[in-house]
Amino acid sequence: MKKRILGKSLEVSALGLGCMSMSSGYGPPADKDEMIRLLRRAYELGVTHFDTAEAYGPFANEVLLGEALQPIRDRVTIATKFGFDIDLETGKRGPGTNSRPEHIQAVAEAGLKRLRTDHIDLFYQHRVDPDVPIEDVAGAVKELVAQGKVKHFGMSEASVATIRRAHAVHPVAAVQSEYSLFFREPEAELIPTLEDLGIGFVPFSPLGAGFLTGKIDENTKFDPTDFRNIVPRFSPEARKANRALVDLVRAVAASKNATPAQVALAWLLAQKPWIVPIPGTTKLHRLEENLGAVGVTLTEADLKQIDTASASLQLEGARLPEAALRMTGL
Repeated sequence: MKKRILGKSLEVSALGLGCMSMSSGYGPPADKDEMIRLLRRAYELGVTHFDTAEAYGPFANEVLLGEALQPIRDRVTIATKFGFDIDLETGKRGPGTNSRPEHIQAVAEAGLKRLRTDHIDLFYQHRVDPDVPIEDVAGAVKELVAQGKVKHFGMSEASVATIRRAHAVHPVAAVQSEYSLFFREPEAELIPTLEDLGIGFVPFSPLGAGFLTGKIDENTKFDPTDFRNIVPRFSPEARKANRALVDLVRAVAASKNATPAQVALAWLLAQKPWIVPIPGTTKLHRLEENLGAVGVTLTEADLKQIDTASASLQLEGARLPEAALRMTGL
């Protein structure tokens, strides 16, 4: 597995592993023992960067990673997140955000215990807190870095103005936001800003929450607890309209003897050398398929073909429900 650098010095595998779906978001939690085997197999296949958050469960995903990665802790990097209003004793989630400095410190301490480690490699603010100046947030993480409990500071779903303000207080190593052929808005302002500041980019939902795999159509039924049930872009009508994008990716994949998922990930890897997608899965064969993307080379002609063809497509549906969009800070 090739390596990439986030920020100035955080070396990670070119593809990381997003771990949320193992515990929440896409239906019931997966079998713990199976997920431990999958996480360790990911490492054997070259993955060294694992992404989690206190909110995934809550807490269950950090506990899972702590157990699975403990034997190889010194050979991997773990990213986790703070920022939601979650009671650290009960796991009960409040309605909004909480990035008060004292809460950030408490979340870090709790996360270290669950992850069975003495440091967090990348600590993201999960969502911007409108009630706490970002300078105070960056200052709190800076203190954790000074204490040796955190190595690098990250931000998720933040505006470019907020990123610049935070970066002025303490260097931001990586920004995590949605980015894929299914959602290209970061190209307008975010990616140029990150390039200007020397900040890495970690796209979540790099496969469009599964849509770019080509395995989802207007007839697909999701588990009642799957968040896609309330996402406008995943309404049956939107899925039917947006199949044109999947058809485009499938055509390129056929010419490369690859799968649509591999082409979608290879496209992201080709955008910038400091982009590290974190596709998630609970299935070993999908993990192996996704990691095969690092061996798919898209030429300049391929990339131009994709851009030209996709520019004529009108994708339907918002990427998140309105309430979730209001929490992004974008």
